[in-house]
Amino acid sequence: MIFRLFIDRDKPEEVTATVHQRTPLIDEIERLVVQSGLSDQIPGYVEDEIRMLRVEEIECFVVEGEKTYAMYSDRKRYQVRRRLYELEKDLPAGFERISKSALANWKAVARFKVQLSGAVDAVFKSGYVECISRRCFAELKRRYGL
Repeated sequence: MIFRLFIDRDKPEEVTATVHQRTPLIDEIERLVVQSGLSDQIPGYVEDEIRMLRVEEIECFVVEGEKTYAMYSDRKRYQVRRRLYELEKDLPAGFERISKSALANWKAVARFKVQLSGAVDAVFKSGYVECISRRCFAELKRRYGL
């Protein structure tokens, strides 16, 4: 494999890859390149205030009543004006789908709590708790060896 980097401030940025076939590595490279459209901050809205939220400090994105919210490390909930599937596509690799209506920052999960019913909750560093669906937990368990 050959890697070439050309720095030219006068030309628009472009990434071109010539590969023999699509692999998980190529998918990840594509995701990293495309993700560059999402900066390390995202606007969060609460009442009449707009705050730029640092992506690495967002613990979880949840959908409630047709609206998407970011659960932030300061224990506040901010509305985000993007759909969950858009966020999932653009967020860095540390974010994982934990249910149909939630994405979790894997680095912000403090522990898992198993309920008597067999359900599993993700407990975040701030104390926020979100239920992990059985389907997503099975995938996470397979992927991370939980």
